[in-house]
Amino acid sequence: MASLPLTKLVHEGVIVDISDVVDDWSIITPKHITDRMEVKRGDIVILHTGYHRYYEGKPQQDLTRYFCLHPGGTRELAQWMHDMAISWWGIDAGSGDHPMNTTIRYMRPDLAQRFEETMGRSVRDFFGEYEYRHHKSGRLVKEEIFPMHYLAFPEGCIHAENVGGDIEKVLNTRCIIGAFPWKFEGGEACPCRIIAFLDVGPLSVEEVQEAVGTKSKLKSPASAGGARGAGSGGRAGRRSSAPAGPHRSAR
Repeated sequence: MASLPLTKLVHEGVIVDISDVVDDWSIITPKHITDRMEVKRGDIVILHTGYHRYYEGKPQQDLTRYFCLHPGGTRELAQWMHDMAISWWGIDAGSGDHPMNTTIRYMRPDLAQRFEETMGRSVRDFFGEYEYRHHKSGRLVKEEIFPMHYLAFPEGCIHAENVGGDIEKVLNTRCIIGAFPWKFEGGEACPCRIIAFLDVGPLSVEEVQEAVGTKSKLKSPASAGGARGAGSGGRAGRRSSAPAGPHRSAR
């Protein structure tokens, strides 16, 4: 995680507001994104669902809703991000995966039952099973949960969870976006600051990367895994997830 280059973490991208088309347990699809903003190959994509409003300390605090009911992606979204060579992506919710497609389905059987009653299908049938290739052993692994982690991470498509801060000031904006986590050698997750650069003028992505690299004279500290800040002068982050073996980013 300490070896990811700034050219991956600082790049052109979009902050996409999908809050009016998603609700509790909604499935986020590529169409939700492309209907709102043009996404270019290699972009950074940050999704605003509105669920950051339910985070701890917020006036509308509701941690069950924030962590267990938020919208999330499935294999379709993971495949689209892979096909688009997305540098990294972020979301203002507790996970890049749909909560019922994580271990929350086992930890909160009451919510899993409610989901099944709402959808008219079992959780396992609704999300199905998939295979991914383990990045170290090369073996095919069958899995039921965390496709946005297990399918995307080995391909280099990492993500930021718990994005918040000033995100509402930059909705539906294309700009230079940068993620600046710790230089955490051997780590898979850490706090991360995410910043939208709105005042770089005509500078190209390469010129911005060169300027940032000249100041730091360092490789990037980590991935863009789970931040609590996006926007002009964004806040510091919560967690960062890097491409590693089968794992779940821990809080």
